Amino acid sequence: MSSALLPVALCLFSAVTVALTNVLVKRGGDVLTARMTVAVAMAISVLPFVPFVPLPPKETWHLIAISMVVHWAYQFCLVRALHRGDLSLVFPVMRGLAPLATACFATFILHERLSFVQTLGLLAASLAIIIFALPTASDPSRRSLDRRALVWAALTALGVGMYAVADTKAARAMSTPMTFVVWLFLIDWIGVTVVALWQRHGRIREAVRLQWKAGLIGGVAGTLSYGMAIYAYTLTDAAIVTALRETSVVFAAIMGAILLKEGFGRRRIIAAGVLATGLVMMQVGA
Repeated sequence: MSSALLPVALCLFSAVTVALTNVLVKRGGDVLTARMTVAVAMAISVLPFVPFVPLPPKETWHLIAISMVVHWAYQFCLVRALHRGDLSLVFPVMRGLAPLATACFATFILHERLSFVQTLGLLAASLAIIIFALPTASDPSRRSLDRRALVWAALTALGVGMYAVADTKAARAMSTPMTFVVWLFLIDWIGVTVVALWQRHGRIREAVRLQWKAGLIGGVAGTLSYGMAIYAYTLTDAAIVTALRETSVVFAAIMGAILLKEGFGRRRIIAAGVLATGLVMMQVGA
């Protein structure tokens, strides 16, 4: 496989697996516990690799710490968004706005720039997201619920942009991307687990019993997904990686409609297609 196609293949595979992870988290009902089990499963899945990767250099530990804080903030917003709205609504918004957030952060932090075609693709994707996020019911309470879900989804998108840039900076500073993948997942589970133990005090064992199977599958999928993305971050621009990875919006919306029986409709089908087209333009316009 050519060096130009390798990041594309990595990101498309990552898109499918991240969609599966989020569907499993949402399908479990208790989003917080599901997210905790996924994070713990991700940590367990990288344990066999610990003896085979070098320790992060001393000068990179502050970059890992920054990534951890950003990941924990992102997870909090993600849980709130999935609690508030249908996966087929909040996931396209949180993931679709992520390339825009990543491009903005990458401009100032990583000094990366988008071409004219890539900018057009980004604008097309943003417009599709607005169409996708229009109220889905005539009931006033449902419209209010959608607005709150969209706020959390937008904050989640900012979190995606921040962790994409933070992780890119950290991964590029390592001797091998696998070092960052392993140590990221070894630490990442702590934040969401502390919150879950606090929020589900006295009920955590029963909650985990109901979630562990989906959490295990989602954890393995999540490790593959973001492991691929981190490797791709070392091969090309962060905004391009995020944009390609966010074609997961299409996969997640389809999974949400089939597995979760959530509404989709013609408008969302068209918007998802436009969104995917805009994201692909960001790749071909490089």
